[in-house]
Amino acid sequence: MADRQDKRRGLGRGLSALMADVAETEAVAAQGPAAAEQMVPIERISPNPDQPRKRFAQEDLDDLAASIKEKGVIQPLIVRARGNGSYEIVAGERRWRASQLAQLHELPVIIREFTDVEVLEVAIIENIQRADLNAIEEAAGYRQLMDKFGHTQEKMAEALGKSRSHIANLLRLLNLPDSVVELVRRGDLSAGHARALIPSKDPLKLAQQIVKGGLSVRAAEALVKKEAAGPTTGATASARRSDTDEKDADTKALEGDLSAATGMKVFIDHKPGDESGRLTVQYKSLEELDTLCRMLSGS
Repeated sequence: MADRQDKRRGLGRGLSALMADVAETEAVAAQGPAAAEQMVPIERISPNPDQPRKRFAQEDLDDLAASIKEKGVIQPLIVRARGNGSYEIVAGERRWRASQLAQLHELPVIIREFTDVEVLEVAIIENIQRADLNAIEEAAGYRQLMDKFGHTQEKMAEALGKSRSHIANLLRLLNLPDSVVELVRRGDLSAGHARALIPSKDPLKLAQQIVKGGLSVRAAEALVKKEAAGPTTGATASARRSDTDEKDADTKALEGDLSAATGMKVFIDHKPGDESGRLTVQYKSLEELDTLCRMLSGS
């Protein structure tokens, strides 16, 4: 019980303290490896399995490896001890990978005592602050903080210096099919394009059209609206356009927030001036239905 409460007590020991640890490695960068606490054999260092960044461009790693061969690892890694003389990377996996390419035998490290939640937070901080994560990886990092440690969007936004809408919009991307998520992860589709696809009935089909045609985000939004309108004409088409126009920005934003919070598509049918309306939650599997039932029952 105590361990569970510790995980949900907030953002670790404070993001300001964690960010100071990340900044420390930057401050010693000009001083050389001697500024690190110690040198550790590279084979005793392993990556963090929960690292939000999953892809490392080979070209970038090759460039860094060439720099390391010439100047060494100037910026120490932040690690935590895992027992038996082994260490887990908290920040600096890219340097660790490049050092292997450069055939280094040991690396400069700064050893810190971190909980699991703090390790994940530092990994996210390091990458987000340096704009190294793509939109999907950043969203996955936020989702990990919410699912594993009970952090709210509001608390993350405040601690990380991001707007709540920024975090909510990124989390909505995770509701897209895996095939579309992979297009964003690879960089074939931008986050803006992906956000436009969220209300689509067939996001993969439209995503393929966008990639093939090199469409702009505005063109992608138009494509989704055209899909929603369907092959109707005359009075029916006019009625649909009128219904779409009546859904104001606040309602759309609320739909996005609820979709991000539940992990499912949420639709709100509420006309301005009316007190009543209808809220629809779309689930894809019985497991999602079970999750929704637990949310509603408070269990």
